[in-house]
Amino acid sequence: MKSMLPPVRKDRIITQLPGCFSPDAALHTKDGFHWQVKAACQGQKKGAVGFNVAKVIVVGDVAVGKTCLISRFCKDSFDKNYKATIGVDFEMERFEVLGVPFSLQLWDTAGQERFKCIASTYYRGAQAIILVFDLSSVGSLDNARQWLEDAMKENDPSSVLLFLVGTKKDLSSTEHLANMEQEAIRLSEEIRAEYWAVSAKSGEGIRDLFFRVASLTFEANVLAELEKSGCRRVGDIIRKNKVQWSLFPELYCLGMV
Repeated sequence: MKSMLPPVRKDRIITQLPGCFSPDAALHTKDGFHWQVKAACQGQKKGAVGFNVAKVIVVGDVAVGKTCLISRFCKDSFDKNYKATIGVDFEMERFEVLGVPFSLQLWDTAGQERFKCIASTYYRGAQAIILVFDLSSVGSLDNARQWLEDAMKENDPSSVLLFLVGTKKDLSSTEHLANMEQEAIRLSEEIRAEYWAVSAKSGEGIRDLFFRVASLTFEANVLAELEKSGCRRVGDIIRKNKVQWSLFPELYCLGMV
């Protein structure tokens, strides 16, 4: 017998498409979800359509704040003395989007060179990639291109959403932040990523970022399945196209399936 999942937390319910951080560097600037997505979800009974999952990998240089970013959102905690991630860490965050259960698998990958080959084995099957850099470090922004190149070796560029996220916003002066954001937005346009600047220490922008990631991955997943299956409702999509756990072999090791 399958165990019953507890209700989604009230602060993880999404009824409207969250806005972007900057219209100059957004995946799109529409005010709401795609009409086909809204139509597909309309009338669905909560909890009746299954458990849809999107894999999100978080990559970037060591010490840019990847673990702090995830911990602030998932646990609402911040520890400046986090130890470097060895290999990969994993968090599952549950949402309800337009009345439909939806979850993000957040894969926190190691930034140290010696652990790169371990972490890269977990890149495959991502629906979104969060490229993290330190707003106080020009080098970490320059290295984002290489992190993206490595991640894309394991994924289809046409089906992955990209987010370029600058952390440690609280440590940057106004002038330095403006200069870094100019460069970051230029890179975002080049790689077709959505840009965000956040602070895990203060929490600024963290919730908005992950709500945006959840919403856009949900929208992309529903649209892709509608096109592939010809279904009209989310319930039909999930019944016909159950989550392909073959894309997530790591979950077998973690006892998630």
